[in-house]
This record gives sequence, structure tokens and C-alpha cells, in this order.
Amino acid sequence: MPATPAWPPRSAPRLFVEQTLSAGARIALGGPQAHYLARVMRVGEGDAVVLCDDATGEWAARVVEAGKRSVVLEAAERLRAREEVPDLWLVPALLKKDRFHMVLEKATELGAARIQPVVTRRCVADKLNADRARTLMTEAAEQCARTALPQLGEPVKLEALLRDWPAGRALFFADELGGAPAAAAFAAGPDKAAVLIGPEGGFDDAERAMIRAHPQARAVSLGPRILRGETAALAALSLWMGTRGDWSDGGTDSSGK
Repeated sequence: MPATPAWPPRSAPRLFVEQTLSAGARIALGGPQAHYLARVMRVGEGDAVVLCDDATGEWAARVVEAGKRSVVLEAAERLRAREEVPDLWLVPALLKKDRFHMVLEKATELGAARIQPVVTRRCVADKLNADRARTLMTEAAEQCARTALPQLGEPVKLEALLRDWPAGRALFFADELGGAPAAAAFAAGPDKAAVLIGPEGGFDDAERAMIRAHPQARAVSLGPRILRGETAALAALSLWMGTRGDWSDGGTDSSGK
């Protein structure tokens, strides 16, 4: 006899929804999400869709109604609990729009718990479209089968960031002028940490002195080459995940396997 096809199939569309999910819950989608399911993916009644709510985890759902402007789904069973995320914040200086969009997307894929944009004196931008940013992060999480989204902070000036920095969280400062080797510093540091990355052109002397004077700041080096802002952010995040985060032990799924 032929094998019973897996359900939901691996090809099922994936979406994050705002509603908290539970078995039997009905979810009515409109706007771009309904357009995507009905017009792009062409789902019909009974088809499978995988849903995540950034709270309870990942759920298999069935299409109950599929119209041109709305799609109704019913959550059937939970597939995975929401993933555990290492407590690492990425604190990148704002960059040109396309480059910062890359940081948002890839930091989501790499597992940052929070992305806190910072504005410095050499930043070429001082604003962020929060709706667009969250859309990019959500799409990245959907494409990579994540069950959790990073928190996104409002951009803050460097002075305010340092003044209000939470007690007990280490602030690793990627200083292009040098510091402790990042891999060694991350491995020896606490689990509750953040990585601060400068803008195109780096921090100025006054900013560097202000950061180094902060009691929780630890200057680190990302190697012998000067990296662009987006490269430095993603390199630092990857290095931290490999030495201190959930890459260091091979990672676990939601059941601990």
C-alpha cells in the first residue's frame, strides 16, 4: 500500500498571525495574507496552512473558507512549541535603508532575541519605518520556519541607550580600533548580552570614549579587517551564536531532541 502522505505537507504555506492559537480556533485573514493564500498559493477548502503566533508555537491548520478577499482557517493541532531563543540583543547603528533591511532579515534568521536600532553621529539615517521593518522580519521568520520573532525597539540615540542600559546585561562593543578577540570574550561572557555595532564610518572619538566608559561595555575585535556595518552585525551575531548561543551545542528542537 502507498504511504500515507505527511500532514501538513512540507510545501504548506507558513504565516505568522496575531491571534493566539489553540485547537479548534478559527482565524479569519484579510488583506495581504488573504491575497497571498488565495491568489498566490491558490489554497482551497481543506488545504493545509502552517500558522505561528509567536506565543504558543507552530500549528497545522485547515482552510475552511477561501474567498478572493478573505480566508478562514481552523487550527487543528500544535506541531511545535515556540522555540527557546538565546538572550542576545543586536544593537546596530542605523544604515542606508537597503543595508539595514538586510540586517533585520538576517538577524531574524540567525536568532537575535531583540533588535535595538541606535542612532549615532555618523549615521546616514535617523528614522526607521517600523511597519516595514516588522514585515521584513516576519517574512524572514516564515521563510526559515522559525516559531519566534525578535522584539524590535524604537531607534534611540547612543547617549540615551547608554544612560538607560539595563543592569545585568553585558554590552559587547565591536570597536574597529581593537579590543579583546570577540570569540574569546563571548565564550567567557554571560548568557544575557548584547552586541553594539557602529555605522558606516564608525563611531567618532567622543562616542567611543563614552561607550568604553560605560561599566557594562566590553570592547571586542571582529578580526584584522574593517567590516561594513551590515557585515559586522551579522558576523558578530553568528560568532556569538557559535560560541555562546544555540549553535554551540548543535541546537535543540522544541522537544529537546
